[in-house]
Amino acid sequence: MTPERHVLVLPDRDAAEEVAAELAERLGLDEEPRPVREALAGEDDAEDAQWLVVLDALPAGEEGAQDAAASLDAGALAALAERHDGWLERG
Repeated sequence: MTPERHVLVLPDRDAAEEVAAELAERLGLDEEPRPVREALAGEDDAEDAQWLVVLDALPAGEEGAQDAAASLDAGALAALAERHDGWLERG
């Protein structure tokens, strides 16, 4: 079974780095999630980009999966993204 993926979409690099740091602290991660730049289709301007922070939840049945699922509550992740003018996508 593949892990559930949560993608926080943010307007700029600073917001993405802040969210990544907060998630690492909140979830007790060894490493911060790395923000990824995604250029908008058809745009050449470097300013026209979104920044993504991607989290994968542990599959059910793996050690720590229940704790991870609680920590990756979609509502809490969406609220975090919205505080930084972003949104949550689940994939």
